[in-house]
Amino acid sequence: MSTTTKSGPKGRLWLVPNTLDLGTLREGQPVPDLQQVLPLGAIRVAAGLSHWVAENARSARALLKRVDAVVPLAQPLQALSIRELPRPPKGRADPKAPAPDWAGLLAPALAGHDVGLVSEAGLPAVADPGAELVRVAHAQGITVMPLSGPSSLILAVAASGLNGQSFAFVGYLPTDAAERTRRLRDLEAHSRRWQQTQLLIETPYRNAAMAQALLAALNPQTWLSISCGLTLEGGSTRTLRVAQWRASPPELPGDVPAVFAFLA
Repeated sequence: MSTTTKSGPKGRLWLVPNTLDLGTLREGQPVPDLQQVLPLGAIRVAAGLSHWVAENARSARALLKRVDAVVPLAQPLQALSIRELPRPPKGRADPKAPAPDWAGLLAPALAGHDVGLVSEAGLPAVADPGAELVRVAHAQGITVMPLSGPSSLILAVAASGLNGQSFAFVGYLPTDAAERTRRLRDLEAHSRRWQQTQLLIETPYRNAAMAQALLAALNPQTWLSISCGLTLEGGSTRTLRVAQWRASPPELPGDVPAVFAFLA
């Protein structure tokens, strides 16, 4: 149902899920069946949208090609409007730089067209820069419609056996070793006090380094769960105490996403 204004009905902002296999497919490797990961209802909505906002236009087109193989796109791929989210500044932000035009990305919705928001992997606006666009959509009176799909964070919690009643996603940790250790010990103390599962991620090529940091910083009796390649062929989740992990350290690939979870 669209929101109506004096100028007519507004379009909706659809939060369209993506697969979790970004960057994991080798050249010549068959592309997995999209319906193994995304619900048909979400695929049908995606096929009917002509206006998109994406974290990355190239990966959005790759997803839409896979959508087209299941449900034909309402318009040819080259005719679709795909605009990218503003990229966060590297380093210190320039106070004189113009503010990102978030509202401009939603202009089609204000004109009555539905808009799709898609991330490079998983659910948009979850551990993803699209959250700001969703906030602006609410401020503009645009109806936000989330669609079901894979979230590596939720899948990791479910598969871990750790506390799924109370958990927190803490994102990326500091790259400086000393700062990272302090942060891990602070999070472990919080986890122990509140019995709250702590979730974090790392750039895939640093998976092994993150695992080593966790094993070095956490208490031997803390539970540590490592999920790697969720929804992918060969994906796995393993949960052990830190002492057990130290006796048999994990071997993690450097090109497959992982989620780390621990509970003190």
